[in-house]
Amino acid sequence: MKNSIKIAFLACVLLFSWSCSDLKEVILDESLSGGASDSTLMENTISPAYALLPDFYLHTKYFAVQEISTDEAILPYRGGKDWGDNGIYLQLHQHACTPTHSNVVQCWTDLTNMISKTVTAINVIKPLAGTNDKAKVYLAEARGLRAFYNIFTLDLWGIAFKKDDPNKLSEILRGSNAVDYIQSELEAVVGDLKTDVGPGRMTKYGAYGLLARLHLNAAVWRNPYATSFDFKTADMDKVIEYSNLIINSGQYALASEFFSCFDNDNHTNKELVFAVDQRPELNGHNRMSYFSMSGNFYGNPLYPKGNGTDGAAITSDFYQSWVQANGSVDPAKADCRFWWERMIIPADSAITAANYEVNRGIYRGMQYGLQNTGSKLPFLLSSDGRYKIGKIRDWRKAEANAYVNYTEAIDFTATGSDYNTGYRVEKYQWSKSSDDGRNKGEADLVIVRLADLYMMRAEAKLREGDAAGALTDVNTVRASRTARPAVTPQPLTAMTLDILFRERGFEFYWEHQRRTDMIRFGKYEGTWTEKTDNNVKKRLFPIPQTAIDGASNNAGYLIQNDSY
Repeated sequence: MKNSIKIAFLACVLLFSWSCSDLKEVILDESLSGGASDSTLMENTISPAYALLPDFYLHTKYFAVQEISTDEAILPYRGGKDWGDNGIYLQLHQHACTPTHSNVVQCWTDLTNMISKTVTAINVIKPLAGTNDKAKVYLAEARGLRAFYNIFTLDLWGIAFKKDDPNKLSEILRGSNAVDYIQSELEAVVGDLKTDVGPGRMTKYGAYGLLARLHLNAAVWRNPYATSFDFKTADMDKVIEYSNLIINSGQYALASEFFSCFDNDNHTNKELVFAVDQRPELNGHNRMSYFSMSGNFYGNPLYPKGNGTDGAAITSDFYQSWVQANGSVDPAKADCRFWWERMIIPADSAITAANYEVNRGIYRGMQYGLQNTGSKLPFLLSSDGRYKIGKIRDWRKAEANAYVNYTEAIDFTATGSDYNTGYRVEKYQWSKSSDDGRNKGEADLVIVRLADLYMMRAEAKLREGDAAGALTDVNTVRASRTARPAVTPQPLTAMTLDILFRERGFEFYWEHQRRTDMIRFGKYEGTWTEKTDNNVKKRLFPIPQTAIDGASNNAGYLIQNDSY
């Protein structure tokens, strides 16, 4: 049967104090087996446990801490006017965050709120789970989400919150205790999770994917400041075991078109294992599309208010990794993951709204798009009513020949921070529904996809000494992208940790994974663009000062991370 779950809620119980979230409306529409109308209470309780995920995956929250802190992304003070924000994005990139850093505080607030909602759901649903099969599923989802959210807190701050009673203080876990707790929770619920409710809910295979990720990173999370990480054979075996369960399930498939994983209709894409459900009725956002693009770029001719924001760009260091990997061949002509030219401009440089598509991948050089007169309205039309396409004028500059022309070089100098500096990323399809470019996102945001299971299995094999097996897994992913045969990546001939790290960058750029990868591969203390700090203690972020102060009545309860 089909059940539509719709709930408006106001109250929430935080981990350390009472607080309230803004009014949220959440709709989940998935196939559910069994159950009756009296399940409304459970449905209304589990919905809030998912509700904040789209907001947490905002460009200024989880994306910022995971990507702008790395060699992949950078966000300078654009033109000396935009994205200054008291230097928070400069600090992220330079590993100079403080306990009051806005992006870090927002992530902490969201995650503690999300964990609180799972605890509430667990306590409401648990009494019903003894005789009600649907209650067992919902209880498993709530506990699985609690473990999932604790993976975030463990990765970002080195702690997990063990909390069962909403009226009692959480127990703070670190290191092996935190890893073991999360592992035990996921293992305890996986048998009750469903396999047929789509990537937007916690499923059996979603839990397997999280367990694989947990074991892959366990060496780091047990001892985050280690000089070298102890990747135990038992953990690597578990990565392989859980990856095999997903890969061999027959339920998932690698997409022949790489960028289809990030299309507006990707909810049914067979590569997605676990995702943030962002279909329009869920009030999703389009930030992953609009964030990097020029303020003079418009993603949909039907909505002239929907432009970019000149946000984050890729670093020259990351771009050069593509160049070095492909030698004399332009990355756009060698690897379909780098570029997909969707805007095919007719000879008369005019196009209908129905045929207007935004290019995908990494944007370089002179940009072409909708033409206007500098006032956003109206776009210029041909005599037959089609939209004119040409070089995109940069209306922030008075010169008649000022165009949007992206350069490779980008840094924190006045010249390096100009609006045209840095190559840009448009990995997710621009929403067809967003009238302002910011909201009404349709694409599910990827958490785990099948390619990652192959890549995690490859890494586990490689760390166990099976370079040939790792090479096969990586080449399987490369060879699967056959939709555009001319740019299907050619098979690699050797596999090392450095090559695998580079390959993960090509496959998962802009997917909220880079910081975690860099730490695991021993790259996070390196030097890139404006970043020279090599302090291993910066692998973890500072616990927000507000949280430290809020716990001050409980001596020794919440201790600030080293170096902050």
